[in-house]
Amino acid sequence: MVAEPYTADDPETRLALFDFAFENAPIGIALVDLEGRIIRGNAAFAKLLSLPLEKVLGTHFRDFTHPDDIEADLILFQQVLQGRRDGYTIEKRYVRPSGEIVHVLIHVAAMRDAEGKVVRFISQVEDITRHKEHERQLAERAAQLELALEAVRGGFWQMDILTGKFETSDRLAQFIGGPTAARLDLERYVDRVNVNDGAQADLTPLIAGELDQNVAEYRLDTVHGERWMRCDRRLLRDSDGRPVKIVGMAIDFTDERRRIEMLEETARTDVLTGLLNRRGLSTEFAALTSADGFAVLALDLDGFKEVNDAHGHAMGDVVLQTTAARLTSAVRQTDLVARTGGDEFVVVVAGDRSTGEAAAERILARMREPIPISNKVADIRTSIGGIWTGEKRDVSELLNEADALLYDAKAAGKDAVRFQSASGSVS
Repeated sequence: MVAEPYTADDPETRLALFDFAFENAPIGIALVDLEGRIIRGNAAFAKLLSLPLEKVLGTHFRDFTHPDDIEADLILFQQVLQGRRDGYTIEKRYVRPSGEIVHVLIHVAAMRDAEGKVVRFISQVEDITRHKEHERQLAERAAQLELALEAVRGGFWQMDILTGKFETSDRLAQFIGGPTAARLDLERYVDRVNVNDGAQADLTPLIAGELDQNVAEYRLDTVHGERWMRCDRRLLRDSDGRPVKIVGMAIDFTDERRRIEMLEETARTDVLTGLLNRRGLSTEFAALTSADGFAVLALDLDGFKEVNDAHGHAMGDVVLQTTAARLTSAVRQTDLVARTGGDEFVVVVAGDRSTGEAAAERILARMREPIPISNKVADIRTSIGGIWTGEKRDVSELLNEADALLYDAKAAGKDAVRFQSASGSVS
């Protein structure tokens, strides 16, 4: 006689399958009585609680539930008992004997008898501690990003390369257009870029996939006026390496740029007089153009040391500032005036020899006018050595030649000009 095979409808088979699934499930499973006590649990459930299984049995779920999470769990538990729901899902925390917190997601279902009466509960418990930690980290980063965005002026934009759709973030749109401004598309954004900065704002190399990242600086018309923006642009590619999206972060760095410009200006100008310093003179001379040549005049003040000794450095500063003003007024705006040392000045005049000689004579005459200091006047004169060249040469070389002529002027009695052209004639 052949025995009947077990089928899924056989009670013993169903029970065996349930027991196997219960004991070997990768997540915690527990049977709970109507009072909330654990009457059966699997190894994964005991591991979640970090307790031997025998110590878990008979305990109430409130015994290992975090105190702040008990009330919500009990309310839902009672609602099932009252027939108001068949089960529930809840996130809560378990507290292990060591005090360690475990975040869990619990699915609770009522088990009923043939008459529909609840006889026990089955709970499926999943450890979501790592997931919650990731959530916490993401929330922290989002909060940090929000704080960072509040601290800067600007915002994000993105462009879908496949569709050509470009859109700014709300924050960037409001920075540009004000609190009620709508997000900008590419056309309206580009319209805000200074026409002289279009090449900087161009996205073509990124769209073509030639670059994965670059930084652009351009001026943008905003509700706050024209502002300098620094935009970090990054290309995103698909799994095959094809360009799919560009994201950008535009930050207002106008104040920083102005500070840099001021530092650059300070680095090439004399703080006391506002004239060019030696470095500034070299830079400006390199950019100066003239079809008629250049006259380089080296000057220093006659009698300046005596003023400093008699009246102090404060009065000496007044003399230097007055000298700067007189030199500037004696030449054209396009000519160069520099202070290269204590009472040493340089003037570069674009033009022919006669233009340079005339400028030197004007300077000599203006410096003969007394300079008022305190309740007295200072009789300060100047000596000038000048050289003219039709061919632009290194300014340091020209200054050395002009300085030699300056010494000749001082040796001849001061308050004089010695002017020599590149051909060697002296006047």
